[in-house]
Amino acid sequence: MDIATLLGLVIGVAMVVFGIISSGGTGAFKYFIDPASILITIGGSIGATLTSNKLQDFINALKAISLTIKDENKDPGEVIHTIIDLSNIARKEGLLALEEAANGIEDQFLKKGVMLVVDGTDPDLVRGILETDLMCLEERHKTVIAVWEKWAEMGPAWGMIGTLIGLINMLQNMSDPNSIGPSMSVALVTTLYGSLIANWLASPTAAKLSKNHAREITLRTITIEGLLSIQAGENPRVIEEKLKSFLSPNSRENLNADNAGGEE
Repeated sequence: MDIATLLGLVIGVAMVVFGIISSGGTGAFKYFIDPASILITIGGSIGATLTSNKLQDFINALKAISLTIKDENKDPGEVIHTIIDLSNIARKEGLLALEEAANGIEDQFLKKGVMLVVDGTDPDLVRGILETDLMCLEERHKTVIAVWEKWAEMGPAWGMIGTLIGLINMLQNMSDPNSIGPSMSVALVTTLYGSLIANWLASPTAAKLSKNHAREITLRTITIEGLLSIQAGENPRVIEEKLKSFLSPNSRENLNADNAGGEE
């Protein structure tokens, strides 16, 4: 589980609650709750987001929020370890021996690539098939991320629309000076709701999904290059050095340390 997402959401709520209580006490909460403002801001922004996307894409985007909490992506170092193990098997026993090794692989993308190599598929065709798979994955991810980005854009816009509606209603009833302050407060609440949608939920979710996407693309790129190197019969040491170029310096040191530990 990625605790950062949950921690970030909780901290965001805590800061808003602290701001309300510190300036007005617990009794001030009633000033920040207005059903009409909630409907205008949340309903309007969702409506605008739906108008900008297909219904299924919007539903998929809502489901994707669980991916910001789960931490299912493998570490690049683990993927490189797996590929090096496969390269050692191929070097000692031949490419056909990889078929048995593929049975224990849970990563369907890696397993697919291994089976293509075992079947003797032309290297250019292997690259083409796997990169097409990668491209389709990228398009799906970008579609989901775009929905959250659009919602982040529409939230403040509909908050402003709600504020304008409140101001218009207020200006139509200026005969009672005592009502101007409360009416202005209600009008501004919609702007607050719109800002919360964008800056507490939608934008952070889009950012986290983008990071997860970039990480998965890197993992699959490592997989493609590793499998093609195995198919070309390259030395496992050469393959390892090639794939380590995808890692940060710290990750490379950790990988070297793990390899040293495994050799003892």
